[in-house]
This record gives sequence, structure tokens and C-alpha cells, in this order.
Amino acid sequence: MNKIKVRGKHFILSLVCLVLGFMVAFSFHLTQIKHQNEKRNLSGTQYEKTLGLRNQLIAQEETNRKLQKELNQTQEKVLKNEKSLSKETQVFLNLAQDAEKYRMFLGKVKVKGKGVKVTLSDGAYDPKEDNVNNYLVHEQHVFKVVNELYISGAAAIAINGQRLTSHSYIVCNGPVITVDGVPYPAPFVITAIGNPEVLSSSLNLTGGVKDQLVNDNVVFTLETEDELVLDPILGS
Repeated sequence: MNKIKVRGKHFILSLVCLVLGFMVAFSFHLTQIKHQNEKRNLSGTQYEKTLGLRNQLIAQEETNRKLQKELNQTQEKVLKNEKSLSKETQVFLNLAQDAEKYRMFLGKVKVKGKGVKVTLSDGAYDPKEDNVNNYLVHEQHVFKVVNELYISGAAAIAINGQRLTSHSYIVCNGPVITVDGVPYPAPFVITAIGNPEVLSSSLNLTGGVKDQLVNDNVVFTLETEDELVLDPILGS
């Protein structure tokens, strides 16, 4: 009987241990499942957040590409406008230079620069000669010098300080020469702005203007000047 009781207690104890073990195992299994579900839920949330951030980044990059394209197009337009304005500026500059050049030719502006000064004086009178006009400076002598200077590239010319223009006229009246209606006595000082070497060389050519005037008993003097100033025509 005692053996049977002992075995009965052992059976009950074993059954209780078995039940407790099952309950512990089941509880642990539930805990594991819950942990895995929480882990999966957490991983899913992170994935969705990461996916959302990646989509935002892609959208932002696309926006940046569009903005960069617009910037490049705008820069091209600005460059074209700058080139156009540069051409227009050059055109206006050329027009301004041409206008200044024409005003200079018309004697309306003061001109300063290098050049030459030619002085024409009456020759010494010889009592043996019957005609005194053979020793005077006439308008044709002045014309020869002025024309040669213009042909040689003179930018501006004056006679006794009076500027010449395309409408100027020179008339000889006895011992004086009238320039645009203003009389001047000898000596006649012709100043010209231009390359001094070119102007002086053209006047000193053998058989040229200087030799012709000397043969006509005109005293010819030529000087090169580092700076000449020709005033504009009065009232211009």
C-alpha cells in the first residue's frame, strides 16, 4: 500500500511539474512571438520611413535638375544679351568716334597733338627786279602747302591760328591773304596736326612743294612740334 501511495504522489508531482513546464514553455513562446511581432512592426515602420525619405530625396534631386536646367538657359540668355549689348556699345562708340572726327574736320572742337609748323615769308626784294610780286607770298603758295599736308594725312590745319574747313577759301589781296574773309599779313604760319615725320617728309621731297616755293623766292621754314593746339572756329 505504501508503495502505491508513493507512486501516486510521484505521479501527481510529475503531472504538476509537467503542467508547470508546459505553462512556462507556452509563456516563453508567446513572449517570443510578441517580441518578433514588435520587431517586425518596428522594422516595417523604419522601412516605411526610409522609403519616404528616399522618395523625398529623389523628388528633391529632380527639382534640382529642373532648376539647374532653368539656370543654364537663363545664363545663355544673359550671355546672348551681353553680346548684343556689347555689339551695340561698339556701334555707338564707333558713331561717337566718327562724330568727333567730323566735328574736328569741321573745326568745331579744339584739337591737340603732334605735327608741323610751316612758315612762309616774303623773299628779300631785289631792286633790279621790276615786279615786286615776284617776292611776295601768294595764295597759290599757301594752297600748295595746305593741299600737300592734307594729302599726307593731316587731321587739322590752321593758317595764322585760324582753322580751315572743307568750306574754307583763301584769297590774295596785295600784301595780305584773306582766309574765310579774315585778312592776314605775311609771314603766314601754317600749323598742321598729324604724323610729323610723314608731313615733313612729304614737304621736303625733291622737286616737291618746298623746292617749288623756294624757286618762287618764298622763304620756307619747316619745324616739327611735339604738341600743337588748334582752337575751334569762332562761333562754331
